[in-house]
Amino acid sequence: MEQAAVASNRKVVLREYISRAPREDDMVLVDGGTVALRVPEGAAPAVLVKNLYLSCDPYIRGRMRDFHGSYIPPFTPGSVIEGLGLARVVDSTHPGFSAGDIVSGMTGWEEYSLIDKPEQLSKIQQNDIPLSYHLGLLGMPGFTAYAGFYEVCSPKKGEFVFVSAASGAVGQIVGQLAKLHGCYVVGSAGTNQKVELLKNKFGFDEAFNYKEEPDLTAALKRYFPEGIDIYFENVGGAMLDAVLLNMRAHGRIAVCGMVSQHGMTDPVGIHNLFCLITKRIRMQGFIQSDYLHMFPQFLSDMTKHYRDGKIVYVEDMSIGLENAPAAFVGLFSGKNVGKQVVCVSQE
Repeated sequence: MEQAAVASNRKVVLREYISRAPREDDMVLVDGGTVALRVPEGAAPAVLVKNLYLSCDPYIRGRMRDFHGSYIPPFTPGSVIEGLGLARVVDSTHPGFSAGDIVSGMTGWEEYSLIDKPEQLSKIQQNDIPLSYHLGLLGMPGFTAYAGFYEVCSPKKGEFVFVSAASGAVGQIVGQLAKLHGCYVVGSAGTNQKVELLKNKFGFDEAFNYKEEPDLTAALKRYFPEGIDIYFENVGGAMLDAVLLNMRAHGRIAVCGMVSQHGMTDPVGIHNLFCLITKRIRMQGFIQSDYLHMFPQFLSDMTKHYRDGKIVYVEDMSIGLENAPAAFVGLFSGKNVGKQVVCVSQE
């Protein structure tokens, strides 16, 4: 058999477990040596891919701590960071994939990855929609927004909807879906640039910069004089406390994330949970993988909305694997504008 071609393979590894907000130096770019551009002989069916785009998502922070009680296990210090990505198949011994296929799924933060569970990959059909959007609009964040809004929030036309971290990967889509559903929508974000984006690009009815509001409860009362029916929760902490005081009877809170609590070993408690009783509020956490039966319908609906100009999407692209740690850490201080993606290669 002819000798397989080889390529160098840089990778980003976790230095050690952390119990605080992530920093760039918690991750190290290392030379992974050379990799043969062929699936090893004798291995179970596998796929070797060249990574094109990597998704930076807050849940990855949870895998950096020494905690085994979550829905996804922690990384091992010294091992490559993993996350959702888009890649091109270089070699495959799995009948479902061929060289040249574009796939999405869990991959490594490295230039080449050997995927030993290729059945978890999805083939991507290239079309007029930018490839990287399959990590956002048409990927996990978009599906999180879709399943969370329609299934967990149970929206009705005319209801009052509040979205926190509203310009992020998930929030920007939730707000637009709510507008399409006939709801009144307000979003919060952490810069005036993002507030303008929410109102002028994503079509929110109102938006505010939470950093400029000394009293969040009063701010929400101003934007929702009649109260909030639906809160799509992305931040936790003081914002959740303020929302609870402003919810309407029989309101729904979909708990998607709590980015304000990610760096805390001693998370801040919530003071106003009694409102759940007095206002008969339903507050539910969820993970998009519980709703995978809806994914084909989501893909069809979202593609049509995008092509019809009814949904717009903003992503924040960092170029180069070496910039992945900074791009990831930026999520926790709001540096990104829109969905954070890292371009490893465009080939």
